[in-house]
Order: sequence, then structure tokens, then C-alpha cells
Amino acid sequence: MMRVMHAEVVAVEDLTPALRRIVFGGPALADYPTTGVGDEYVRVLFPIDGEERPPLPGIDGDDLDYASVTGDRMRTYTIRAVDHEAGTVTIDFVVHEGGLAAGWARGAAVGDVIGLNTPKPLYDPPAGLEWQVLAADNAGLPAALRIVELTPPEVATRLVLEVAAEDHKVPVPDHPRLETTWVVGGNGHAPSCLDEVVRGLPRPGGTGYVWVAGETKALRGARKHLRRELGLPASAYKALGYWTVDAERWRERFAALDEATKAELEAMWAEEDKDPEAIADAYEDRLTALGL
Repeated sequence: MMRVMHAEVVAVEDLTPALRRIVFGGPALADYPTTGVGDEYVRVLFPIDGEERPPLPGIDGDDLDYASVTGDRMRTYTIRAVDHEAGTVTIDFVVHEGGLAAGWARGAAVGDVIGLNTPKPLYDPPAGLEWQVLAADNAGLPAALRIVELTPPEVATRLVLEVAAEDHKVPVPDHPRLETTWVVGGNGHAPSCLDEVVRGLPRPGGTGYVWVAGETKALRGARKHLRRELGLPASAYKALGYWTVDAERWRERFAALDEATKAELEAMWAEEDKDPEAIADAYEDRLTALGL
């Protein structure tokens, strides 16, 4: 059952010039129901307009009642750690100029209050996993590192992390079969290399899984490569758009679409008898054709 609660900042730590770790606590987190999956995500609700704490939305089945909360106060983040003994939840925030979440994180202090819900996972490798590729930019980096921490020792793991500068690198968890590659670039400062990285990585034999997370448009090519060119089934990969370059401008352009086009895009997701990955293919192709 989905829950939504207030959480209080209990610690703040700058990991790099672009990544700030914020630890949340409070009575509501004492029995926080983590899924135990490395990329589990939550909706974080931020205070706006001088509020001390954000109002909490209602629940609609197994999700938030989005009609009861405005999107301008809510963002999606992955959880970096859950400590049941301490009753805390840790989230690593990418910090930069502009944006609701980044602005809040830059000024966050002990005692500040946000809202968050219980998490849902996306990482879903096939049974009998023998190897995996994890590729991410700075936004996906916290989830990628947590996935490594939770990966069984026998699974060979290739980790590729794209950061904007050398001093944006962070320590990588120990794993007996981990190979790590750092790429400097992307992250809104230069074109992302994640598409090229995914296309260039060798694929060993046996049961494998490719997980890639980063800027939404930069991943379209990587996703097409995995699905269309390699012909991988949906169970063998996950390509996740965590953020969009110049997101406010993108939302403005999307909002300016005519009603018929918006209806067409929305109707794509209503085709219940169609493979969700095929729907995503068609949706992304249409956005690209629209210049989005």
C-alpha cells in the first residue's frame, strides 16, 4: 500500500561540487518500506512560497493522487540508502543553478521538511543473471552505485559513469567482479557519450542485463540500439530518462502543441494490448519528429 509522509533533514554532506547528500529522518521513517532494489524511486514534495513543510497529497490505489498535488512542487529521485536501525533515508541530489529541487538542495539545512512517498523499483534483471552493464550520468550515478552494492558477488559488472569534471568522481563500492570506467563530459556541459558508450560495449555470452540512466534525449539512441539493432527483449535492458536538458523550455514547447497532437501522444499509452516497449519506441519517435 502506497504511503506518503513528511521527512526531516537530519544531515547534509557535499560529496562533490555537483552532488549533495541529504539524510532524512523523523518518526514516519522508522519503518520505511524499502523494496531493496538499487534504483527504487520516490516522489519528493518540496515546500514553496514560504511554507515550512509541503502539504501531502492523497493516495489513489497504489500511487499518489496526482490531482491533489501540483507538479511544480514534486520531483522524482532515487534512494541512495535506507538505514532501518537509524530510521533514515538518504538521497543524493545533483545541484546546479536553477530548478526547484536543485535550489532547495543547495540551501537545505537540518530541520527542513519535505514530503516523500514509499518507493517503487525499476531495475529488474532476468533470473540467473551472469553479467550486467550499468551506465549513467551524474543523475543516475547514485542509483548505479547502490545497484553495485546490492549485486551478488558472482555477477560480473561493468560500470560506466559520466561526470562533468574530474572532481565530480566519487568512491565506487567494492565488488569482486566490478570493472569501472569514468567518462568526463555530458551532464549539460557537453554532449553526452552514453549512447556511444552503450553501442561500443562488448556483450559477453550468458544471461545479461543492461541498465542505463541519464538525460532523456541522449538515451533515445541507446535504447533503439538495445531494442532494435541488438533485438534484446525488454527483460534484458532498462533505459531510463532521469532528466531533460533545459527542461522548462521543453515543457513549454510540449504545452504549446496543438490539442490533437497531445491527444495522439496520450492515446499511445492507452493501447493495453500493445507491448509497452513498442509503445515507448513509437512515442519517442513521435517526440523526435516534433523536435522534442
